[in-house]
Amino acid sequence: MTRFAGVRSIAQGFTQGIARGLVVPLLLAGAAAPAPALAQSADLVLCDRIAADPADPDKPSGVRGVADIAPADIETAIRYCRTAAGSSRRALYALGRAYAANGQSADAIAAFRKAADKGSSSAMVELGVAYATGAGVAKDDGRARQLFERAADAGNPRGVSNLAALGGGTTSDPGKTRALLAKGAETNAEAQYQLGMMLAEGVGGPKDDVAARTLFEKASAQGHAGALERMGAFAQAGRGGPQDTAAAKGFYEKAAALGNSDAAAALKRADCPFVIKDKQGKLVSNLCF
Repeated sequence: MTRFAGVRSIAQGFTQGIARGLVVPLLLAGAAAPAPALAQSADLVLCDRIAADPADPDKPSGVRGVADIAPADIETAIRYCRTAAGSSRRALYALGRAYAANGQSADAIAAFRKAADKGSSSAMVELGVAYATGAGVAKDDGRARQLFERAADAGNPRGVSNLAALGGGTTSDPGKTRALLAKGAETNAEAQYQLGMMLAEGVGGPKDDVAARTLFEKASAQGHAGALERMGAFAQAGRGGPQDTAAAKGFYEKAAALGNSDAAAALKRADCPFVIKDKQGKLVSNLCF
C-alpha cells in the first residue's frame, strides 16, 4: 500500500495534526509599532500556537509542535490564521490545516494552493497528496509528482519521501535523493523505509545492508508495513545482521496483518516450503503437508 509521509493530510478525512507553539513578536527597541503591525503579530502568534505544523520548514524554532488540534480550537485557528495569512505564507498553510481539520476540503485545497504559490514547500506536499489520492480534487499522479518534486527541490524531506512513495523514481539525482531522505529519516518512517531501500539496492551510492537494516528497524517500530516485511526478509536471510527465523516470522506476521501481500506470501512459503514449477521454472503453487 502506498503511504505518503508527513502530517495527516486531506487524504485522511481532513483530520490532520496541528502544531502548538509560541513566537514572540519582534518590536524595535524604543520605538512604538503601528497598531496594524501589533494586531498582525498577535494573530500570527495565536495561529502558530494552535495551528503550526511541527514539520514545516517555515516554522520558527521557538514554536513547539503537538500531535493534534483540539476540536475546540479549530474555529479559533481558522479565525486567527485567516487574518495572519495576508502577510505570512506559513499562516496561510496553517489555515489550510485548520480547514482540513474542520472537514472543509475545498477551503483547505484553496489555502494550500495559495500557500504553495507563495513558496510553501509543506503546502506543496499537502496539495500533492490531494492529487495523488484524489481527495478534494481529480486524481492526477502527474500533478502530484510535480508538486512533490518542487517540495523536494526546496529541501522538504516529505516531498522526497512522498515522491518515492508515488513510485516511478524520485528526483533525477539519486545522490540528492539520498541526502534529502536522510533528513526526513530522522523522524519519518516512510523516509526511513525509502532510504533503506536505496541503501539495500545500492541506488545513489554504495550498498549498505547494515545501515539499511537499521533504517528498516526504525520504521518497523513505527508500524510501517513495508519496513516490517523487509525486516522479515533481512532476518530470514541474515542480511545486514544475524539470521533469526523466529524473528523473521514475527515481522512477516505484523506486516501481513497490516495488509502487506509480500509478507503474507512469505508466511505461506514458510508453512509450505515445497513448490510446483512449470516448464519455464516459474512458481505455480506451494505444497503443504
